[in-house]
Amino acid sequence: MEMFRLPQVVKVSGLWSLVTARIMRPDDANIVGNVHGGTILKMIEEAGCIIGTRHCNSQTGDRCVAALARVERTDFLYPMFIGEVAHVSAEITYTSKRSVEVQVNVVSENILTGSKKMTNKATLWYVPISLQNVDRIIEVPAIEYSRPEQEERGKKRYEAQKLERIETKQRNGEIITPVSLPEPFTVGFSQSSLIHLIGPSDCTLLGFVHGGVTMKLMDEVAGIVAARHCKTNIVTASVDAINFHRKIKKGCVITVSGRMTFTSNKSMEIEVFVDADPLVETENGKYRAVTAFFTYISLDKDNKPLPVPPLKLENEEERKHFEDGKARYLQNKAKRLADKEQKQ
Repeated sequence: MEMFRLPQVVKVSGLWSLVTARIMRPDDANIVGNVHGGTILKMIEEAGCIIGTRHCNSQTGDRCVAALARVERTDFLYPMFIGEVAHVSAEITYTSKRSVEVQVNVVSENILTGSKKMTNKATLWYVPISLQNVDRIIEVPAIEYSRPEQEERGKKRYEAQKLERIETKQRNGEIITPVSLPEPFTVGFSQSSLIHLIGPSDCTLLGFVHGGVTMKLMDEVAGIVAARHCKTNIVTASVDAINFHRKIKKGCVITVSGRMTFTSNKSMEIEVFVDADPLVETENGKYRAVTAFFTYISLDKDNKPLPVPPLKLENEEERKHFEDGKARYLQNKAKRLADKEQKQ
């Protein structure tokens, strides 16, 4: 069971607070059992969003959702492990006219020994976005402070983060430079890669990745290549033999790469490779684990096939891949026609 209890939202001294708890599972962690930082950050943000949204909707008027604007420095004080319970507590500590400050603490609990330790502290800022007009930020209800100095300290934090956000925005504007992209409809324009760390939830009991996990990632990459090429809705039409050359172990980093090799009038062939790179057994080196050819078609709004833009070939290697793809296309077409005749 993932949730030990429903989120508890209470109002203490005029301040909203929230407490949630969740047990850490294998897919929350890396291969040695340490919970991913991203998992913890996601729980922190979810708690902040819940409490911020509840507070901003405590008044009459437009309904809204609290949108994350900024996360202050987040400290990872101690690691969390599979099987431990993460207790996430969030509290609204300051409100300006258009923003909400939420402070979040994460405590891990070993439910076998009962021991607890603080693992994370974070401060997040939210702005309430109107559901009727997403470009409109609504006014935030004020909170009651138990002591005047709480409001003063909150105001100083608000002014400091506001100034830093402005400086960061200006700095980002200065470093943006034009990027030269490959010409549209070329192999380089649509080729794509995905990097994935093989974790426990990806694997069989023997510690090797499930074939279905690998194939799903391969199809995602092939789909990206196809969509980039034709800029329309695309669907998988067929997959040639998928060759699993070598096993992929837990703890490997895999790179799934796809490139367009052939286009007919209404179809696209994408070659997909999966390369595995062991993080621990580095002496074995990187190796090619899986290869396949995926065929996609382009569809219009009524799900009818659309013409595919021709592939622009830029060198001899691409022309060779194209001719090989054309041979596979004609072979598969001939096989389909033969099968159709046999059925008749």
